[in-house]
Amino acid sequence: MAFADSQFAHSQFADIQEAQAFLAANPQVRSIELFIIDSNGVPRGKLLHRDELLAMYANGRPLPSTILGLTINGDDVEDTGLVWEVGDADCWTYPLPGSLTLQPWRDRPTGQVQVSMHPQQGLPAAVADPRHVLVRVIDSLKADGYHPVMAVELEFYLLDRERGDNGRPLPARQANGARPHATQVYGVYELEQLQPFLDDLYDACEAQGLPARTAISEYAPGQVEITLEHRFDALQAIDEGVRYKRLVKGVANKHGLQACFMAKPFGDLAGTGMHMHVSLADAEGNNLYASEDPAGTLLLRHSIGGMMATLLDSLALFCPNANSFRRFQANSYAPLALTWGINNRTVSLRVPGGPAASRHIEHRICGADANPYLAAAAILAGIQHGIRQQLDPGAPITGNGYAQATEFLPTDWLTALKALEQSEWAKQALGEQYLNIYLAIKHDEYRQFMGEVGEQDWRWYLTHA
Repeated sequence: MAFADSQFAHSQFADIQEAQAFLAANPQVRSIELFIIDSNGVPRGKLLHRDELLAMYANGRPLPSTILGLTINGDDVEDTGLVWEVGDADCWTYPLPGSLTLQPWRDRPTGQVQVSMHPQQGLPAAVADPRHVLVRVIDSLKADGYHPVMAVELEFYLLDRERGDNGRPLPARQANGARPHATQVYGVYELEQLQPFLDDLYDACEAQGLPARTAISEYAPGQVEITLEHRFDALQAIDEGVRYKRLVKGVANKHGLQACFMAKPFGDLAGTGMHMHVSLADAEGNNLYASEDPAGTLLLRHSIGGMMATLLDSLALFCPNANSFRRFQANSYAPLALTWGINNRTVSLRVPGGPAASRHIEHRICGADANPYLAAAAILAGIQHGIRQQLDPGAPITGNGYAQATEFLPTDWLTALKALEQSEWAKQALGEQYLNIYLAIKHDEYRQFMGEVGEQDWRWYLTHA
C-alpha cells in the first residue's frame, strides 16, 4: 500500500519539545511505557528508560515487523508476511501528539506514549498498522467535503481476580464487601459502591486529558459504562477511546480487580458493547445531519443506507472474535438485524433524540472487544459508500425491532470472516494489503480456537456421544 502525502500530514508525529517539557515537569519519572495498537486492539510495546525518550522523539524507535502480525494470544502468524520472509525486520515508529502522559495507577511514577508506524520508515509493518487504515478513510471523506465527528461509548465488567466454579469470572465485590447479584440497571447505589474505583478512574482520565463523562450501572451486576465526549476530529476521538481502554484496565489492576471488555463473558448476563456515535460536519464544524426532523437530513439517511449495505462485509471487524457472536441474542439490547430507527434501542443503527444540532447516528453493533480503529474505519467507509451511491435505508423501525426484523446478521465467526474476505468494497475502502494481514491473523485464531477442546465439550459429549 502506498501512503499519500495527505495521510502522512493527517498522522503527523509529535514534536520533540513535547518530550522535553514532559521530562522537565516530571523529574520523578524513570520509565515510560511505549505502546502501539495491533489488529486485535491489544497494546504492545516496551518500557523505556527516561534517558531514551528524547532520542525516540528525534529519530523514532524500531519495533519488530512481527509486532503487528500477532494473534490475540501473542503468537506469530506466518501468513501475514511479517515474519520469516522479511526477517522480522525493524520498523520505525514515532510518537503521536498528546499521547505522552503519566500513568497515575502505577506504584512508581511512570509515563506513557503511544506510537504509530512511520508510513515509509515503518515498512513492511506500516501496512499492518490499523491506525493508518482509519487515517485513509478519514482523509477520503474529507476530500469529499465531510469531516467525521465521533465518540466512543465502552461498556465493561469489573471482575474479581478470584474465580468461581469451573473458572467462572465473578463480579467485583462492592465497597460494602458484598458481591452484586442483581441487574440494577441505572442503580445509583451500585455506582456509590464503586466510588473508590470510579474516583481513581476519573482522576486518571483528567491526568491523561481524556474526556470521561457520564457513568452508569449497566444491565448486569458488575457492568459499568462511561461515555467519552464527541470530538470534531474523529481520529482524536478514537485515539482517546483506545487510551481510555488501557487506562480502565490499569486503574482496575491497581484496585486488585480486572476490567473485562470481552463481548460475552457470561452466557446468562448481558453482553458488552462498544457503541460508536457519528455525524458529519463541514469544515467550519456545522453538523450536516442537523434537522428539526428526528430522522435527520437526506445525508443522514444515505449514511445509514451505506452502513446497512456494508454491514455484513464489516461484521468481522465489529465482532472480531469467536466469543463476539455469543452476544447476539434476542431481547438483549444487542443488535441482530439490518435495522435502523429513531430513538429506538432495539435496532442496530439508532438516531437518538435531542436537539436538531445534536443529530447523529449511534452504531450499536460492535462488541467491546472490537479494535476501535478498525470499527471506526468500517463505519466511516460505509457512510461514504452510502453517500456516493445515494442509498436509501428504507423506513425506520417503529416499536420492537427484534420482532420486525427480516434480514438477520450471521451469528458465527467463520461466515463473517468469509464475507470480509470476499468483499470488493472492503478491499478498496480499507486496503487489500491490510485486509490480507488481518484475515491471516483471524483465520489462524479460528484454527487455534476450533482445535482446542474444553470444559463444554467434555460436559456435552464425554459420556453420551
